[in-house]
Amino acid sequence: MPRAAVGTARVAVIPGDGIGIEVTGEAVRCLRTAADLHGAAIDFVHWDLGAERFLRDGVTITDDEIRRLADNYDAILLGALGDPRVPDNAHIRDILLGLRFRLDLYVNFRPCELLDPRYCPLRDIPDGGIHIDIFRESTEGAYVNMGGHFKQGTPDEIAIQEDVNTRKGVERLVRAAFEYARAEGSRRVTMVDKANALPAAGALWRRTYHDVRAEYGEIESDVMLVDAMAMDLVRRPGRYSVLVTSNLFGDIISDLAAEVTGGLGLAPSGTLHPGRHALFEPVHGSAPDIAGTGRANPVAAVRSAALMARHLGHDAVADDIDRAVRIALAAGRITPDLGGTLTTVEAGRAICDRLSGPRGDACH
Repeated sequence: MPRAAVGTARVAVIPGDGIGIEVTGEAVRCLRTAADLHGAAIDFVHWDLGAERFLRDGVTITDDEIRRLADNYDAILLGALGDPRVPDNAHIRDILLGLRFRLDLYVNFRPCELLDPRYCPLRDIPDGGIHIDIFRESTEGAYVNMGGHFKQGTPDEIAIQEDVNTRKGVERLVRAAFEYARAEGSRRVTMVDKANALPAAGALWRRTYHDVRAEYGEIESDVMLVDAMAMDLVRRPGRYSVLVTSNLFGDIISDLAAEVTGGLGLAPSGTLHPGRHALFEPVHGSAPDIAGTGRANPVAAVRSAALMARHLGHDAVADDIDRAVRIALAAGRITPDLGGTLTTVEAGRAICDRLSGPRGDACH
């Protein structure tokens, strides 16, 4: 899914709210440093989108801003959105979900890799480690907000929430998962559903999965019910390589897989329309309860920036950042959520200081 590195890449930076602002600052610093060390040209443009702008101006994101983000940038780096002063989360729906739907970012890619055994909560860690790449559908399912209320606010209230699944939407996601598995040499692609309880959606997913996987005979493939998958990710996570699933199930399963591999503070993601648009963000939220305390873990944001560098065609930059993250984690140079003592800025600097560039020159 990466594109070739040609010329200067333009990246729109949306720090967002709460700790998003803090961790995005460290992600940009690490990526800018690594890019400079490797001679990669990346232009960062900061955008004022988030709760502060909404509370100040009453504007979430305009149609013109979405068009400019789509037409003028190679990728978007997002911190996190969410602020208790906006109780209905209107700005999240308009900005984050708006970008996903308006730019048709149908692949939510969430790699969950155990970077250091000490951060795994499981008693038994597989000999081969844990590395699970999750392909979550991102433009359909229960998140399209189709439905409504009847007799709202009364004892007889009815709420209906529709789950939308299309052959086109399922097929392109499943194909993206198999193409990734083939390119990466992954041994297995597992589709996760709940076909026994949701037979209409389940039948569509299973028929489509069966049709697509026939084209990739060299890759093992199987199907798991989502409740069984939740159990098995704890029991034997080393069995799985690539998971492909719906919007709602992917949201839940990816958080579980992230926790098994160290927690949300380490978990990056990319939301993509391959060949067109891409948005990268840490999986965690804005955590307003710790915003401004310096306790936020920047690793997920830094790793999201590395994913973005790889998408932009700068593999050496991404490899250097990934290596620096591993070294910092192994040294215990991390924030309190993982048992460390560093602040957000100090943890970001610990990663940055371990970047080596092509000549092995660490940055300071």
